[in-house]
Parts: sequence; C-alpha cells; structure tokens
Amino acid sequence: MLAVASTAQFLAILDLFAVSVAFPALRRSFDGAALPQVSWVLNAYTIVLAALLVPAGRLADDTSRKKSFLAGMALFGLASVGCAVAPTLPLLIAARVVQAAAGAVLVPTSLGLALPAFPKREHPTVMGIWTAVAALGGGCGPVVGGLLLMAGWRWIFLINVPVTAAAIVAGRRLLPDTPPKARQRLDLLGSALVLGAATALTALLVQGSSWGFGSARTIGCAVAAVAFGTLAVAHMRRHPNPVIGLDLFRHRTFAVAVSGVFLYYLVFAAALVAGSLFFTGVWHYPVVRAGLGIAPIPLSCVVMSPFSGRIVGRIGGRASAVLGGRALAAGCGWWAVFATPEPSYALMFVPGAVLVGVSTALLQPPLFGSAAALPAARLSLGSAVLMMARQISSALGVAVLTVLLGDAARPSVAGFRHGWLFMVGAALLSALVSRSFRTDHNNQ
Repeated sequence: MLAVASTAQFLAILDLFAVSVAFPALRRSFDGAALPQVSWVLNAYTIVLAALLVPAGRLADDTSRKKSFLAGMALFGLASVGCAVAPTLPLLIAARVVQAAAGAVLVPTSLGLALPAFPKREHPTVMGIWTAVAALGGGCGPVVGGLLLMAGWRWIFLINVPVTAAAIVAGRRLLPDTPPKARQRLDLLGSALVLGAATALTALLVQGSSWGFGSARTIGCAVAAVAFGTLAVAHMRRHPNPVIGLDLFRHRTFAVAVSGVFLYYLVFAAALVAGSLFFTGVWHYPVVRAGLGIAPIPLSCVVMSPFSGRIVGRIGGRASAVLGGRALAAGCGWWAVFATPEPSYALMFVPGAVLVGVSTALLQPPLFGSAAALPAARLSLGSAVLMMARQISSALGVAVLTVLLGDAARPSVAGFRHGWLFMVGAALLSALVSRSFRTDHNNQ
C-alpha cells in the first residue's frame, strides 16, 4: 500500500525536475523556439501543481481518496502520452498543465491513503520512506532526464505510462477506500480564490526574474496575489465550510510544521538547482554527469530514511526536526567554505550533499507527519497545505538563488557562495521554528 501511494509522489516530483535538462532538445525539436517559450514546459507544471493542491486535497477528503487517487493516476498517464506525442510546443505545454492537475490530485491523496493504514507509532517510519521517495524523485530527475534524452525527449514522458498502469492495477486491489461522507456544499468561490492567489504568487516567483521585477506583468502578479489572498482569507472567515478552515492553523503542531516545511524547501530546492548549475557553469561538467553528481543527496536520504522512526522514537519529533534544520545549514555551509573553481568533488561537494540528504530524513518525517494529528477527515487537506507550502517555497528559493547568481552566463564562485550563505540562514530559521514543534507524545 505504501509502495503504491509513494509512486504518486515519485512521479509528480520526478516530472518536475526531469524536464529541466531537456530544454536544448525541445528547442531543436520545435524549430528553435526561444528559451522563455520552452521554459513554460517546466513553469506551467510548477504553477498549476502548486495552485491546485489545496482544492484537490479538499475534494479527495470530501469524496473518496481511493477514487481520486485512481482517477489522478489515470489522468497522469494519459497526459504523459499527450506530452510524448505533442506535435507543437503549445500542445506540449497544454498537456503539461493537465499532467500537473493530475499530480495535484495524486500527491496529497497518496499520503491521506497511506498514513491511516499504519499505527501511529509507525508514522515516523512511513513518513521517512515517503520523504525518501520524494527526495529520490527530485534528485533523480536530472539524471533520469539526461539518460532518457539519449533516446529522445519524448521518452521522459513515455516512461510514466507503464508505471501509472501498474499503480492503477495495484491500487484497485490494495488501497482502502474512505467511508462515504454526508454530502457537503463545495466551497467553489473559496477554491477559486485560493487557486488565483497560488497561481499569481507562483507565477511571480517562477517568472519574475525573466520578466523583470519592475515589469508590468510582475507587478500585476504581485497585486493579484495580494488581492486574491486577502479575499480568500475574508471569505474563509465567513463561510460555514470553507475550502481551508482557518482553525487548521490554530493547531499548533500543524502551524509550526507548515512554517518549518516552507523554510526547509526554500533551501532544499535551491540547493539542488545550485549544485547542477555549479557543476555545469563552474566545473564545466556535461549535463548527465552534473545530474549524476547530485546523487549523494537522494542516496543519503534513502539510506537514512528507514531509521527515521527509530530516531524520532528515541529523541522525539521536535529534536529530530531541529537536528535536520541544523544538518541542512551545515551542508550548505560546507559548500560555501570549500567551493573552488577547480573541481574537487569528493572534498567540496560530497560531505555537504550527505548532510543535506540526512537533513531530509530527519526533518521532513515529523513535520509532514503532523497532518496525521489533524482530524481524520482532513488528512488529505492538511497534506495539501503542506505540499503547497513546499511548492511555493521551492519556487521562491530558486528565484532568490537566480537573483544572487546574477545574469552572467557563467556565474562566479562568489555568486554561489552568496547563495549558499542565504541557504544557511534559511535552514537555521527552519531549525529555530522547529523548536516550537510539539507532537502528541511531547504534549503528554
């Protein structure tokens, strides 16, 4: 059951990162399309995935998590076929939008299906494995994308089809269904306002540097994000059954977890991108080698994650999360101190990468597992809020890194050092916020 649910997390994250290495091939395939146009193959996926997570999670909670999961998986497979056969760039982008919508259904629903199947004492271990799968998807994305490019960029999408088919077959047999609930009026206006705010904010973060931070489009997105966000909060205060009940954030454990996840992914996503850019821009690695160079991050997370439950059981969720934030800061600090223009992979990169991977296995299981402390009927919604925090902060972290590196075709070591020092600060803030984290065990 956990394997089936984790497949959704792996596919959604893998497809976010795998496409990033295919931009040159896409430009050649579509008659030399401009890079800003091609970048929408990635940006459209990022924006739609972040924007739809909360409405999709709420819908799954209010209907059937199993049916939502199976429908999302089928749609993801069909959209992958659409991406693979797309004859034009606009059709490829449209198929990526559909793929992202399917991913938004899959990710929170998968956690909502997996966690209730295990006793609470095993939740840290379950979250460790689920987290490791996400880290593996993110870390393997550039590697898998680079290898599949040898056969053609369309294989980056076709590889999803047999995986989704197997997950549907297994899911029909293995996944439990949630009991039917009394029909409730869906908060369509609240969903639309949340969707508008998340879309505008993510577009601002993803496209701001290329549009120019003083451009009309950037300012328009900023104004729209504030307006939609303000209206959404006002609406949710009045609605009897809002898409996101504000009482969700009165739950101390969950509110702290959302803040900790936001700060953590502000660093983690930027660290993956910075590593790839450093390898290609400073050490002049080929794309595939640069992708393989990131491997110590997901591998150390995969090795460490099965022990997450034991660690949390011994030192507690709060101590594990704080230690994870500190390990992340130490890893980025290592890179900032030892970075040189001359390649020194084993000394400069590997120790920091191992610390970053270990931090994932320490911090994320207790924080993402906080969704299980919510009422059972709101588990997928809580997961969706955590995932949206992850997606938006990832986009923000990469945007900040882009600004710090500047516009140079070959960023300097000093620019990367500034980026890693920013990451150290955000990681330490994540550790500081996590000091307020309390599990049920801590409260008792």
